[in-house]
Amino acid sequence: MLEERMAEWRSWLARRPAIAGADIEELEDHLRTQVGELEAAGLAEDEAFLVAVKRLGDLDALSREFAEEYSERLWKQLVARPEAGTLASENRREAWIVVALATAAAAAVKLPELFGRSLTGGDESFYARNLALLVLPFLAAFFARRRGLDRVSVAWIGGLFAAGAAFVNVFPFAPGSHTEVLAALHLPIALWLTVGVAYAAGRWRDPAWRMNFVRFSGEWFVYYALIALGGGVLTAFTLFVFETIGLDAGRFVGSWLLPCGAAGAVVIAAWLVEAKQSVVENMAPVLARLFTPLFTLLLLVFLGTVVATGNPLDVGRELLIGFDLLLVLVLGLLLYAISARDPRTPAGPFDALQLGLVVAALAVDALALWAIASRISAFGWSPNKVAALGENLVLLVNLAGAAWLYARFLRGRVPFAELERWQTAYLPVFAAWVWIVVALFPPLFGFR
Repeated sequence: MLEERMAEWRSWLARRPAIAGADIEELEDHLRTQVGELEAAGLAEDEAFLVAVKRLGDLDALSREFAEEYSERLWKQLVARPEAGTLASENRREAWIVVALATAAAAAVKLPELFGRSLTGGDESFYARNLALLVLPFLAAFFARRRGLDRVSVAWIGGLFAAGAAFVNVFPFAPGSHTEVLAALHLPIALWLTVGVAYAAGRWRDPAWRMNFVRFSGEWFVYYALIALGGGVLTAFTLFVFETIGLDAGRFVGSWLLPCGAAGAVVIAAWLVEAKQSVVENMAPVLARLFTPLFTLLLLVFLGTVVATGNPLDVGRELLIGFDLLLVLVLGLLLYAISARDPRTPAGPFDALQLGLVVAALAVDALALWAIASRISAFGWSPNKVAALGENLVLLVNLAGAAWLYARFLRGRVPFAELERWQTAYLPVFAAWVWIVVALFPPLFGFR
């Protein structure tokens, strides 16, 4: 029980930008010492923990105390009662760094044109394979700087990006090959999880930091979608105002505004999430509660229709991709809801609805697996079918574990923290699978 409370406390403290990873460890050691002394004095474990946390005092005061003790730390300037001008200067400097990274990401999208690769000139497959490689390194650089990553961690992250670039550009893919499409679809996921390593700043093995990255991913998606909506309005007005003077801005919009804006917004959205965490955290439970019943209804209606009509699934490539995207969206919604929930809150009706969503997704996944297995039995193996089979099996295990833990949580058998730990512990499984598809599938299937 103490470890669960410690995990919640670490997760909360990790969200405070003034406290670095090493400081969290030192604070935790101090807290554990206090708890041990209080238990030795006769207090129960829960009472000792609450009293010890209370004794730590105000977080701002504690931060100032640490800053004064370790004067060589950069974050002293941020928390040891700095002058207003100092804070404003630091914020302006970070803003300029973010703008520079976003501009670099936007420029990187156009860089291949210097080597004859045009985004609209028949090189779509090249950009499909490399788009994440052109943009996500700048997001990783943002977190590397913000978290103060050491050189070893930076080297590991850079090595993963280099490996991804080698796999998708050195492999001799056949024109329009299935393995090329699979690599292009899976590499962005692999690199996004690599960004998670930079986000966690050397604490990727800590479940609290993994859940923080899950939370960040959902919040980033919200902000990116909002920026995209605003960008759509800007695009429409750009076309309109130039049309009034007889000029067609469509080429500029398609070649420059949209691709460069979409690339730069990746970094800008991450910065906004980091700067406005308290605002977005209030949006998370609202979005989860809104879309969970809608997706549950969608899956139940689909299953009911399949049973009523008896129509089999047509497992072509497009349908396989569509089904996998649907299940990934459901899993993302589940993770988003878990990350937004207070683990200390008792089980309620929304948790039962979440269990219903997971069970419905399990049924759809089982249906897709049966259809894929039937297709393989009738027509043999192919890269698409094997990838779909593997992904659905990975999702099946994850969803089955989530359903089991949700059911036990609703019956009061396990705490909600167990469900969090299951999901965060499963992230490396997803990472391993997408790297297998990117690195091993092309040679295994002859690059076809």
